[in-house]
Amino acid sequence: MSINKKITIPLVIVLFIGLAGGGWYVWQHKGHDHAAEGKAGEGKVQYTCPMHPFIIKDKPGACPICGMELIKKQSDAQAATAQKPDEKFGQIALSATQRVMANVATEVAKAQSLSKEINAVGVVQYDQSRQAKVTAWIAGRIDRLNVNAVGAFVSKDKPVAEVYSPELLASQQEYLLAIKSREQLKNSPIPSIAQNGEGLVGSARQRLMLYGVKESQIAELEKAGKPTIKLPVYTPLSGVVIEKMVQQGQYVNVGDTLFNIADLSQVWVEVEVYESEFQNIRQGQSVEIRSQSFPGKAFSGRIAFIYPFLDPKTRTVKARVEMANPGMKLKPDMFVNALIKVGLGSAVVVPVTAVLDSGKQQTVWVEKEPGVFVPRQVQVGQRTDDRIQILNGVKAGEKVAVSGAYLIDSESQLRGGQTQDHSQHTGEGKPAQQTAPAKNDKLNMDDMKM
Repeated sequence: MSINKKITIPLVIVLFIGLAGGGWYVWQHKGHDHAAEGKAGEGKVQYTCPMHPFIIKDKPGACPICGMELIKKQSDAQAATAQKPDEKFGQIALSATQRVMANVATEVAKAQSLSKEINAVGVVQYDQSRQAKVTAWIAGRIDRLNVNAVGAFVSKDKPVAEVYSPELLASQQEYLLAIKSREQLKNSPIPSIAQNGEGLVGSARQRLMLYGVKESQIAELEKAGKPTIKLPVYTPLSGVVIEKMVQQGQYVNVGDTLFNIADLSQVWVEVEVYESEFQNIRQGQSVEIRSQSFPGKAFSGRIAFIYPFLDPKTRTVKARVEMANPGMKLKPDMFVNALIKVGLGSAVVVPVTAVLDSGKQQTVWVEKEPGVFVPRQVQVGQRTDDRIQILNGVKAGEKVAVSGAYLIDSESQLRGGQTQDHSQHTGEGKPAQQTAPAKNDKLNMDDMKM
């Protein structure tokens, strides 16, 4: 029995050692296989530049062109796994690092009221409804001029000149005789004779009024009982003499112009609005007028009329602004600047930088979910300094890329996304070819793998 024990115990020990060794070998073999499979699945790690994707290196570092830090490049298998079903239509997914490097910023599209300011130039003009001519109502000699210079202020209650006319003297004498005849004939027992007296007075009065004699002057003539040698000449309105036509002692005929008068207490400003903006102006809109002669001083007026024709040389439409002119500060023919504020109503509004215009269509990149952007073709409306209306394509509350949108669009083009028609950049309707930078001392061409 002792011999059997001596033989059995060593055999058991040897068998145990053999089983342990085989298990260890199998475990090690399977572990290496998994590691190899993992490495094979991952493939060789490569690094690329977000701004210059044709730069590919085997080690991390800086881009030899722009100096940006290189990031890991996804393999085709990983890209296919990470790619979402609708990315082939232009959807782009960016990591947090890529967003920072591409300077991508977003803003929420809002529905708000938008106003626009139209800047225009204008010229101060006379108010044509406040201009008048002083003319001779009767032929004669100007015996006296009360206004001797252009720019003098005249009042409609004070005569500007006195005219001697033999015809006027005869008409006054005729009127006085008609009054005496009326007094003699009014007591006649024959009604027709009494009526003839009144008719003579009325006819003589009418002739005097046609010569420019006022009712008050006729009353004074009746009271005095004798004709006046000189006829005072009055202006139809108070204002400033802008033109003087006669001299004292000059003979004038019926209808000759003596003075041109203008009331400058109110003026017109004719502003010129470009044809691309005149559809926004309406009658009654408030206009702010400023002149370099009065810095910091603003005058206000309203659009009273829009001319129905376009100037073919300047491609502008004129609008007439009527405004008060306190102190007559605004002078005719003075150049001024006009500011017209136009309300555009409520609409979805985004920053101007969010809209990419290819010439044929406008595109906005919308953040569908965090880090994922999709292109939207939009229809734009009016534009202000930094905002633009979106009539169709984007809803209020959606986030749009306002910075870095061009880089997102470029990434989409590199991945084959058809978001915009870029054929116009080549001039021949062919896709623009990507060109590598020129070789220099710092750039190793071996780093570029197209």
